[in-house]
Amino acid sequence: MKLRRFCFLLFVVLLGHTSIAAEQPTPQSIILASTTSVENSRLLAHILPAFTKETGITVHVLAQGTGQALETAARDDADLVLVHDPEAEEKFIGAGNGIDRRQIAWNDFIVVGPRSDPAHIAGTHDAVAALTAVASAQAPFVSRGDKSGTDALEHRLWRMAGIDPAKAYGGSWYRDIGGGMGAALNAAQAMNAYTISDRGTWLSFGNKGDLTVLVEGDPRLLNRYDLILLNPAKHPVPKQALARCFAQWLLSPEGQEAIGAYKVDGEQHSTLRRRLQSDLSSNTDAFGPSVMNSEYFRTALAALAERYLTRAEI
Repeated sequence: MKLRRFCFLLFVVLLGHTSIAAEQPTPQSIILASTTSVENSRLLAHILPAFTKETGITVHVLAQGTGQALETAARDDADLVLVHDPEAEEKFIGAGNGIDRRQIAWNDFIVVGPRSDPAHIAGTHDAVAALTAVASAQAPFVSRGDKSGTDALEHRLWRMAGIDPAKAYGGSWYRDIGGGMGAALNAAQAMNAYTISDRGTWLSFGNKGDLTVLVEGDPRLLNRYDLILLNPAKHPVPKQALARCFAQWLLSPEGQEAIGAYKVDGEQHSTLRRRLQSDLSSNTDAFGPSVMNSEYFRTALAALAERYLTRAEI
């Protein structure tokens, strides 16, 4: 009830006319342009009812690849965005479209493929070396090709490997499907191919067949989820107060608890934002400044070390 009251007062302040606010009903819904992974993994379906119950605000999710989600918000067709491509996010903010980017959670990307593993990458922890081996073996690889955060991560790894997969070894082994994560996993399963997936969608995917996780634990595979509000100087969105209320709920202990509590088959979907505060003094320059900034990698290394050391101890 406190949050509900806060949201109403924030709406009144931003509206600027208390009398009008009293006469007109407060808007009770917002549109969230979101990456497909948090929709496909059913994370949003798990946490949104709790927010609606507490505030009376309904969140309508428009699930798209990160690139499309940012374009949707730039056209004022959404009230805020939840995405996972730091480079695209920085361009969005730099163009004056977004403000107040906040990391709400993280999980990781993984390389999956057939158990037969023709590229012999199983059990390794170097994603760049793994993709190089896949290309050298000319083993089938499925790319989303949809300008999503996952697609952007994949292409960053290919650039780090110095490989243009569409041209290398004739390119026939590389299949760009222009589809979402579920479609890519289905295609990989049908073709006995490799692909890159976010862990949340993989855990929720029901058609794994012969696919299995082959590469994980590389800090470059960290997958952070950021919430970005629209810049009122450029986007006079009428529901800014409600969007900000949702952002504050996600960052609150209640929202973080809801995110951290979501599990698929007993495995946690995301790790809470607050668990990424550790700082490492390790030199991360070897990963290249064009991939992520140094602070990002310090937290990535800390988070992944925590995840895999914890697993080892269990």
